[in-house]
Amino acid sequence: MTTITRPCSIADTLGVIGEKYSLLVLREIFFGVRRFDAIARNIGAPRDVLAARLRHLVEAGVLEKVPYSERPPRFDYRPTAAGRELRPVLLMLMDWGDRHLADHPPVVFQHTCGADLQPVVVCRACGHQASSRSLTPRFTDPRWTTSEPTPTVKQPGRAPTNPR
Repeated sequence: MTTITRPCSIADTLGVIGEKYSLLVLREIFFGVRRFDAIARNIGAPRDVLAARLRHLVEAGVLEKVPYSERPPRFDYRPTAAGRELRPVLLMLMDWGDRHLADHPPVVFQHTCGADLQPVVVCRACGHQASSRSLTPRFTDPRWTTSEPTPTVKQPGRAPTNPR
């Protein structure tokens, strides 16, 4: 029996950053901590695990290694453009943790307007806040619905088709 999994950008993203130490590395990078020893100290990861996570994030194009010393060879880790796009994700995770897990926020970001940041998701087109009630999934893969894939008929040498 073949299992059909739903095509999902969330699952694909978790394959890149969905591990605790990867997210904590990104937290440190966004705090301005860029060197291996300081990242290791701040997140408490074993050095071999941290090295593997950094290597994975570099290979995935989330971070880049920038040399700052030739002898011995030492590197800063900096976010790429794709890596910088993950900042709002971490801000939303932090906000959720502040509201549901912390007695008080351990870190507060202040916006340039002077107010403490309260991250929200807004619609790019209209600017309104996106809430559960205002969102409806629209599947671009015609095989999927909100509950399961639609049955397909496989014909030799042809792509699966939806029965009518």
